[in-house]
Amino acid sequence: MASYVSSWLWGTPTSSAPSSSLAITRTPSPTQYRRPTSYTLSSTSNEKELTPDEFLDALLEQYQSSSLPANSRFNGALDPQREGKPPSVMDLWQHAWFVATKTKDIVTSIASHHLHGPTRPTWNISMTLLSAFMRNMASNTHLIDVPTLRLAMSIGGLLPTPSDALITPVTFKVRRRGLRGFLKEWDEKEWDGGEAGAGKAREISAEWVVGKRTWARLQREWKGLQDQRVSAGRKSRGATGPAAHHHSGKVKERVVLFLHGGAYYTASAATHRLITIQLSKHLDARVFSINYRLAPDTRFPGPVHDAASAWFRLTEDLGVPPGNIIIAGDSAGGGLSLALMLYLRDAGYPLPGGAILMCPWVDLTMSCASWDTNAPYDVITFPTDPADHMNPVACYLGPTGFSYITHPYASPLFGSFHGLPPMLIQAGDCEVLRDEVTLLAHKASQQGVQVRHELYEDAVHVFQMWPFLDQSKKAFRSARKWVFEELPRVQ
Repeated sequence: MASYVSSWLWGTPTSSAPSSSLAITRTPSPTQYRRPTSYTLSSTSNEKELTPDEFLDALLEQYQSSSLPANSRFNGALDPQREGKPPSVMDLWQHAWFVATKTKDIVTSIASHHLHGPTRPTWNISMTLLSAFMRNMASNTHLIDVPTLRLAMSIGGLLPTPSDALITPVTFKVRRRGLRGFLKEWDEKEWDGGEAGAGKAREISAEWVVGKRTWARLQREWKGLQDQRVSAGRKSRGATGPAAHHHSGKVKERVVLFLHGGAYYTASAATHRLITIQLSKHLDARVFSINYRLAPDTRFPGPVHDAASAWFRLTEDLGVPPGNIIIAGDSAGGGLSLALMLYLRDAGYPLPGGAILMCPWVDLTMSCASWDTNAPYDVITFPTDPADHMNPVACYLGPTGFSYITHPYASPLFGSFHGLPPMLIQAGDCEVLRDEVTLLAHKASQQGVQVRHELYEDAVHVFQMWPFLDQSKKAFRSARKWVFEELPRVQ
């Protein structure tokens, strides 16, 4: 078995699973960051005390086949029955009621924070406000539709770039690459690479993100290489920007391929700069962050194909050695990162040097108990009702795509992880994805993957996005330590 390092913190002594599942009692350990010493797993017929590994193995049994888990929130219907609509003047009273309710929630939470203490032991007032604002958003999806949500999310991409970072927007043409396996059919629809069809070729937009210190270091190294070429009588390539340079075969650099989260139907590379800039600065690497196609306009496996196109853009077009690439992503992007690695392995392509999965969404069936136990604390805003027009699973798979809900490229938790590269997997103790991320880390380690699993105290979903949180700062420092101490050196 590969090495498995796990930093655990269970926020409460006990928690209960839904009535349709096994009841779980967690016995807390004497110190905060150790695993519980034992679990009690009970059913209607018997009760048995298990070690942590035995407990996780028991839970993983329902993810060993393509059958739906007993607690799946979906039963085969992915055709939403409730429709959404853009905000209108006629619905102004509903929006006013929503604003009034949210204001009440925020005021009540502030008062409770100061009078009775924070909802979670380590929450500061900023976290209390964020939780109060985001809580129960999913119950108001009748007031919004996907385009409006995307517009609201795009505001985050308008923030000024920090003075110590550089952003270079780019696009690249998607061409036919003779892909094997599951993506072969999607690949055959693309441009064949000839001049005749170049004008109609589909393009993917992206951005290179780099910290200025890293950029200065790379410029020095590139300049030294160019000087060597000039002295040897060869012309310099003359590249001037972060996106213009590619691997020369001599300059040793690490590149991060980042896939953003957003439930597969919203967000962009620009909205996730709070993550990509920090990754670049902490890992001393350039970050290639792409805008893959979003649902419901593009269904599964369209985003997986776009992620593969970005991978081959780096490895084939720009010549970056696969082992020098770290695939990273948050939430849906974390699941997409894992799906990309599974595809590359299955189709016989070289794999990246490692992966950083931030709160990855790896089970579209939403079967784990933490979807219920952590709902009062988390900031996830999408609905779990399959009849809701804003349900991301319905948007991603579509009314005819239910058969893919347990496919490993859609729900990686159902896949096999044999042969995958080292992974750093981070999650929050208070997020609804906590349990599935824990199962992911355990399953991968059981199948020979070198895993570091970090569970951050009182942290919510994609806490890495919020720079005012101590957990966020610790997560990026940990990522740096993991990359420089655990991953192979760049080639």
